[in-house]
Amino acid sequence: MTVKQLSLPELADGCARLGIRNVGLWREPVRAFGLEAAAKLVRDAGLTVTTLCRGGFFTAIDPGERAEALADNRRAIDEAATLGTDTLVLVSGGLPAGSKDLHGARERIADALAELGPYAERHGVRLAIEPLHPMYASDRCVVSTLAQALDIAERFPAHQVGVTVDTYHIWWDDTAPAQIARAGAGGRIHTFQLADWTTPLPEGVLTGRGQIGDGSIDMREWQDHVEAAGYTGAIEVELFNDVLWARDGQEVLAETARRFTEHTR
Repeated sequence: MTVKQLSLPELADGCARLGIRNVGLWREPVRAFGLEAAAKLVRDAGLTVTTLCRGGFFTAIDPGERAEALADNRRAIDEAATLGTDTLVLVSGGLPAGSKDLHGARERIADALAELGPYAERHGVRLAIEPLHPMYASDRCVVSTLAQALDIAERFPAHQVGVTVDTYHIWWDDTAPAQIARAGAGGRIHTFQLADWTTPLPEGVLTGRGQIGDGSIDMREWQDHVEAAGYTGAIEVELFNDVLWARDGQEVLAETARRFTEHTR
């Protein structure tokens, strides 16, 4: 998503040129390219797919909408398995129209995971709840903190449900380091993502994630927290940024690789 202006073949070529061996994929460009073709492309390029994004959006009240959300998440699990990744990232969903019931929405997330967890396990895929910054709670994700994500995840086996740790969404939370330790102790850190916090945020706020090093977040500090908690997996960079998307994608990819080297250990 950091370089969504690149086609999947262009992304694979750029990664090969820069020595990047891991890639996190999103469902939309994979579907547009073709699932089986995308799986072959990344295999042939020697790339490991670290995660697939995204599943989720579990908070609908209408039975038909809930059934469709579950069906779509089963498709996402199937896609993840085909791509060879063991992790599907979940954006859990915001409040349904007219609702003010955060607790009820979170319970519907747990209900959905009770159905999807065993299905994911049978396909060798883990579900990773991603808490999003509270500014997204109304329309995108009622899970705003790692504590809330873990309270849901811990109802299920760790090999079925864990969490995503994303610096952009948790850097403001002084309880997050303790929650990272909690997640690590339970084997529930399924992926770790980097993005910086820059202001002013753009209209709509969705595309406000800053390039690493441009904002307020100490990436090494958060890397220390997740590694102290036992995380040894890949570190992803996930930037939603209109300015970056308007630039040459190969230049942005190379810049992101440089910034990653400069701001992590």
